[in-house]
Amino acid sequence: MLFAFGLQHALVMYAGTVAVPLVFAAAMHLSPAQTVLLINCGLMTSGIATIIQSIGIGRFGSRLPIVQGSSFAMLASMLLIGQIYGVRSVFGAVIGAGLAMVVLAPVMARLMRFFPPVVIGCLITIIGLTLVPVAGRWIGGGTPGAPGFGSIANLGLAFVTILITVGVQAWGRGFVANISVLVGLIAGSILAALCGMGHYGMVADAPWFAVSMPFAFGRPEFHVMPVVIMLLSMVIIVAETTGNCLAIGRVVDVPVTDATIAGALRADGLSTMLGGLFNSFPYNAFTQNTGLIAITDIRSRFVVAAAGVVMIGLGLFPKLGALIAALPPPVLGGCGLVMFGMTTIGGIRELLHVRFEGTRNGLIAAVSIGLGVLPMACPDLFTHLDGLARLLLGNGVLLCILSGVLLNLIVGKSAPDVESVVDRVDERAAS
Repeated sequence: MLFAFGLQHALVMYAGTVAVPLVFAAAMHLSPAQTVLLINCGLMTSGIATIIQSIGIGRFGSRLPIVQGSSFAMLASMLLIGQIYGVRSVFGAVIGAGLAMVVLAPVMARLMRFFPPVVIGCLITIIGLTLVPVAGRWIGGGTPGAPGFGSIANLGLAFVTILITVGVQAWGRGFVANISVLVGLIAGSILAALCGMGHYGMVADAPWFAVSMPFAFGRPEFHVMPVVIMLLSMVIIVAETTGNCLAIGRVVDVPVTDATIAGALRADGLSTMLGGLFNSFPYNAFTQNTGLIAITDIRSRFVVAAAGVVMIGLGLFPKLGALIAALPPPVLGGCGLVMFGMTTIGGIRELLHVRFEGTRNGLIAAVSIGLGVLPMACPDLFTHLDGLARLLLGNGVLLCILSGVLLNLIVGKSAPDVESVVDRVDERAAS
């Protein structure tokens, strides 16, 4: 029974976990074998990260039923670092940022006051928008300019995949709705195979069992700016982990203290370091599993730890990774468009909690989102800059972070917050 409940959690998080290595491998033009390696490493380390977070090791871990998975929030920064410095520098930045997060976990929890909802909302919105072009390239077939890119067959397959994913999410119930992306991937792949668009020869060549080894891409390279950018981007992980700790604490009726959050952030940092060592990426708490806990009312952290064991097991079977890597790009694009769009909506939902009337939050959001979209809207704008300047100005996520934080410090407090004014009026009326 414990395994069955754990398998359910693993299935809910599965699509999101494998999506990050798939996007990264496609954008970095990695080989099919390297893509399979990334997928299996991601599954294995995700399982280890989940066990660390839920069971706890010393001061590491929240000891709450929290599932860890690869973070979409870091993807845009990792792609830019990889394009300028190379893949090994990405893993070096991941290791460096993870180590810094372990050391700075208590401090980073306190720094969240510099990231009010207006900044977090803009940042999540930009992350989603930055990833949409990746989905667009997949929908077209993979590589713009290649023969068949944007063909009717590719567009039709992507459109059907979107319809299936949206339909399952809209009309499915409970667990079925939670795995809508996984259902879309499976249904789209079956349709592609029936139409002769699937190429699964690499599945037969992949071994049944293999253990992922560290440094498969070579020794990680460490550069200061990539590590700094990765660490700045991890503010989203801090915000998401803090929010998920509070949310799950309420669901399972366990008090969440500063020590709980600090332990959760240390686990994020340790898992991120482990990810960099084993050819994977930063980790954070997965929101969709919070909903599953609420739906099933199964609150045991040992069930989530069982899900971690399941993920480790899945990561030991390269044939499974090869099957995922062989998915037709239009199918990935259809599901990716839904996932990236939902990421964008998550940012907009956060902005709905922001008070705009009577404040300058509108100005902060306008400038931050505008700067964040700029590198994507005009990718040739910074081509004449050197590597460091291009890394800084060509990263929409980083521009959004810096703009939001600085503008909030400079002008965010210059106008009264309407909610504060209303609270003071109510207090005076009550007295």
